[in-house]
Amino acid sequence: MAKRAHMDLYSVGDHGEIAKTVSEHDIYGFAGIVGDFYAVHLNEEFAKTTRFGKRIAQGALSVGFLSAVMGHMAARAPNPGAVSHRYDITFRAPVYAGDTVTACLDLVEKDEVNNTCIFKAEVTNQEGVVVSDGRTYLKVL
Repeated sequence: MAKRAHMDLYSVGDHGEIAKTVSEHDIYGFAGIVGDFYAVHLNEEFAKTTRFGKRIAQGALSVGFLSAVMGHMAARAPNPGAVSHRYDITFRAPVYAGDTVTACLDLVEKDEVNNTCIFKAEVTNQEGVVVSDGRTYLKVL
């Protein structure tokens, strides 16, 4: 019965979002945390030779912003009432230092059998360009 009560805390149409300007510090800090030292993120001269023309943020950084929104969603349930379960994300466009990105989750489906909330996930930049999108899954415990 407790599981069903936790599922009732979520409704199709629920929305969450955060916005952040990505800084040099974010890119270098993320590289150090996860060990992604690929030159396109940290070496301007190398990045100039790529199709991006300059350094880009790691794609997983955008997933991290979605994870932050997911954490806000999970916090609705009594602790620990829900956890991130899965991320199916496609990277569509680069994120550069100085871009302001908005990470949004919209609850589009509830799987009552598996106690899972399925969210449409989207990260856009300040120009409205989708930089990553897909689905995220919140397991309600």
